[in-house]
Amino acid sequence: MEKQKQLQETIQFLKDKGITNSQVGIVLGTGLGKLVAEINIITEIPYAQIPHFPEATVEFHSGRLIYGELSGKTVLVMSGRFHLYEGYTAWEVTYGIRTMHGLGIQNLFISNAAGAINLSYKKGDLMLIEDHINLQGQSPLAFKEAKSFGNIFADMLAPYSKELNTKIARIAKQQHIKLHEGVYASVLGPQLETRAEYRMLQILETDAVGMSTVPEVIVAKQLNLPCAAISVLTDECDPKHLQPINIEEIIAIAGKAEPKMIALFKEVIESL
Repeated sequence: MEKQKQLQETIQFLKDKGITNSQVGIVLGTGLGKLVAEINIITEIPYAQIPHFPEATVEFHSGRLIYGELSGKTVLVMSGRFHLYEGYTAWEVTYGIRTMHGLGIQNLFISNAAGAINLSYKKGDLMLIEDHINLQGQSPLAFKEAKSFGNIFADMLAPYSKELNTKIARIAKQQHIKLHEGVYASVLGPQLETRAEYRMLQILETDAVGMSTVPEVIVAKQLNLPCAAISVLTDECDPKHLQPINIEEIIAIAGKAEPKMIALFKEVIESL
């Protein structure tokens, strides 16, 4: 029961810091940190100071848990997420989700930067994830103590909340924000895909590909925590016209598209 004990210690530490009545959890993806500016921050704690929280790698030296108010709700925000490709275990990658759930969140919103596999999608578009394919070769529910956290045979018929997705799609329409709805494939990374792998993803009828989100959603499902996820599409993965990847351009495109995602998240949180 070591993992359960660790998690309880983490949750107690944060409760002692005054994080008590969180309603909504948010995970911010690569290049998607501007939402923090919209939050009335009450408490901000670097991951490095939270007991048993995964130790941040260089990419996340500024990784922090933010507690505050947004759209009239108390929110817990993970500014900086963990990926399997950084050498974390699936338990560590999803530790923040279990922590936020233990602190009372009732809905979870996830963002990520992803590549567009569907050739009708363009850079800078948003995609609401309606389903996913786990190509990471592992599950965050496959460990010895997993049963003590809930049903390990989590039903993945509807991993993304239909109710939340319907609300987000309606808000996008009202605000004239182009929002695709599609299937997200999660791969291990960190290398990008070959042309043959992009062709495979097209054959599998996926619409976008990334290296995150799916482990967090699986854990949310085990915890019966309704969740929704939006991908900001930062590059077009056409195997016939593949260009060398430019990370700076990807971050820039994420930054330009981010205000649309923030508008959707703020409005849907207000509607809860």
